Amino acid sequence: MSHPMTVYGKEILEKELTQLLKVDREEIKIAIAEARAHGDLKENAEYHAAKEKQGHIEGRIAELQGKLAGAKVIDPTQSKSERIVFGATVTIIHSETEKVTTYQIVGEDEAMTDANKISYSSPLGKALIGKEEGDEVIVKAPKGDITYEVEEVSYK
Repeated sequence: MSHPMTVYGKEILEKELTQLLKVDREEIKIAIAEARAHGDLKENAEYHAAKEKQGHIEGRIAELQGKLAGAKVIDPTQSKSERIVFGATVTIIHSETEKVTTYQIVGEDEAMTDANKISYSSPLGKALIGKEEGDEVIVKAPKGDITYEVEEVSYK
């Protein structure tokens, strides 16, 4: 499966993977060895906690390796589209409150790093893809539809 991400998004995942491989994995090996040295493993809470943490670390390593292996890196600065596509920076106006907000449409992992980034798979991200300046966008929300106007589209 392809995982679209910006150049920055890929760097974030690579840094996390390096941290997990070179630091966290080594620290947990030491913690397991120390807990093992305390004796009886059946009733050793430190050992079981360390083994559980090791499982989480190894799972995240596998997840990141899979995402990076299937990464489709997109450089937004290379886009010439008038329409909103992955990587676009979009300024929208809320139709009722007239609040102006700017978001960059990015991959799921990168969206969690910054409040001004939204995932392309979020309801707002899905609604914006394919639109252009001046278009009205309707987002289906639990409390009812929310309408925005696309004020500006850029690729930074």
